[in-house]
Amino acid sequence: MALTQQLARVTQRYLDRCRETAAAAPDGNPRWNPPPDDLLDLDWAVWELLALYRRTRPESPDIAVLARCVHGDGSAPVSFLDHAEVYDRIDGPPSLLSPAAVTELARALAAMDLGPVLTALPAYRRAGGFPGFTDDPAVYLSDHFALLRSFFDVAAVKGMAVVVWVD
Repeated sequence: MALTQQLARVTQRYLDRCRETAAAAPDGNPRWNPPPDDLLDLDWAVWELLALYRRTRPESPDIAVLARCVHGDGSAPVSFLDHAEVYDRIDGPPSLLSPAAVTELARALAAMDLGPVLTALPAYRRAGGFPGFTDDPAVYLSDHFALLRSFFDVAAVKGMAVVVWVD
């Protein structure tokens, strides 16, 4: 099974409930199960978009925005999610983006224009990017970026936090 980037929109109340459940459970299981509408599987699109930016526009501030969207701001506030029932533990534990961080990132994502970086795709592919990818990478990246942007927009409007992890 391939590793993919996962995101969940959650309220502080939901996180508190999971924390309490984990503390009370003999195995520490937080019973993590956010509603499907608040989950997003970005596949590996953002990682490839980050690689494209780093190779073709290494000075772009968009790199930090995208990286923060998938790495979060730290795992300490959600350390109770460091459990096998939450993620497969191949990568680091889940990390949190507070509602304030989500709002900041939603604004930054709204201001991003992928057009200039996508023009570098042909050269990027000739240099080995997207190995074995048979579909149009511009559509793949654009579609997944639109999902990311929309996901953060909704979270910001609702005042939700975002938990990120790889599974």
